[in-house]
Amino acid sequence: MIPAALMEALHQRYDEPQRHYHTWAHVEALLGHYRRWVRYLNRPGPVLWALYWHDAVYDQKARDNEEQSAQLLEREAAGHLSPHDIEFAAAIIRATATHTVPDGLPAHDAEDLALFLDMDLSILGAPEPVYDQYERDIRAEYAFVPIDAYRAGRGAILTEFLSRPRLYFTDIAHAEWDAAARSNLARAVRVLEQGS
Repeated sequence: MIPAALMEALHQRYDEPQRHYHTWAHVEALLGHYRRWVRYLNRPGPVLWALYWHDAVYDQKARDNEEQSAQLLEREAAGHLSPHDIEFAAAIIRATATHTVPDGLPAHDAEDLALFLDMDLSILGAPEPVYDQYERDIRAEYAFVPIDAYRAGRGAILTEFLSRPRLYFTDIAHAEWDAAARSNLARAVRVLEQGS
């Protein structure tokens, strides 16, 4: 159980004015997937803590948001989770920096981390109107970036995802979202290339 005071502080963080996509609505969307798929998790407790804290620190001009969010969790979870669970929850958050499963994890932890990363990218496989709003929200978060630079940078990110043999690590997420995600990504890349 996450203490009410910590939850209130998280709400305040996710309500910061620079956020348009990385808000509490994103957390709630992930919670919906977590509840559907919690039966597949080996260690649901630390996965849930990671879910709440994974975007707790969000400064679009910084390059260490994931690390800062992991360190925040390490401080705030102390005394509420075991050190073993804190370590794993922080590892999940750090993995969101590259959206890859790090080497050296026990098999059951690697499975849980993979499913978390898949849930975090569920937006890519959302219905077209939801995905298109996501793209608008990301642009709003990076409004300070000149449009040509934004198109080039965002296009490179989306193209890298499209080039992956699999967008989703787990079979359940792959089956549910891959086709829609590839369609959304390809459409978004075209829009960026056309400058519309």
